[in-house]
Amino acid sequence: MKRIAIPMLILCVSLTAQNPSAKEIIEKVDKNMSAESRVFTSKMVIHNPRNTRTVESKSWSMGETKSYTEYISPPREQGTKMLKLDNLLWIFSPATDRIIQISGHMLRQSVMGSDLSYEDMMEDPHLLNHYTGKLEKEEKIGDRNCWVIILTAITADVAYQTQKLWVDKDRFIPLRKELYAKSGVLLKKMELSDVLQVQGRWYPKKILFKDVLKEGEGTEFQMMDIEFNVKIPDYIFSKASLKK
Repeated sequence: MKRIAIPMLILCVSLTAQNPSAKEIIEKVDKNMSAESRVFTSKMVIHNPRNTRTVESKSWSMGETKSYTEYISPPREQGTKMLKLDNLLWIFSPATDRIIQISGHMLRQSVMGSDLSYEDMMEDPHLLNHYTGKLEKEEKIGDRNCWVIILTAITADVAYQTQKLWVDKDRFIPLRKELYAKSGVLLKKMELSDVLQVQGRWYPKKILFKDVLKEGEGTEFQMMDIEFNVKIPDYIFSKASLKK
């Protein structure tokens, strides 16, 4: 028995050594997905039960605390702007020429009829700052080998208490996410695809959001172009910029 146990112990240690810890995996995901700053143009294709419509925008962001978005099309939405500073969100509507602050339960409302809430639009967390992770198992998505990671919130300022991630083992990008409420109820699903290398990092150019409590086929969020770690003028992240 002793002769068998020693090789088995060595094998177990060897297999454990081959797999990174949940923390190491999340660190590499953060390196791909997060940045000091970024500027991008994007397209939201919103698949409602009755119709499909497309909204285009340009966004600027600095870390987790600052972001600014201006909607470019369609004409009905053109000129609408959103500004996030820390946990505060303001929206400018050219139709009313007014700036409105969105707060509290209103942050959970849909943005322009999409499957994304204002919380989703505001949130771009550096995962290790807000979650602790547990490596649950390994699974395949298509032909990609993935680690399945369970993230549990350690701070109160996140929209989802628990996240379940399927992380590509080679590129360290989530290919699938499930987002849960504090009660454990599944709220949203995400499928991330069209993964490309951008400025030395892997990044998904397409994300399908599906609010499981809502009808429709979901909302496709497509990156048309993106730049990381660019210098953004301070005036962009000011309330004065909303009316310019």
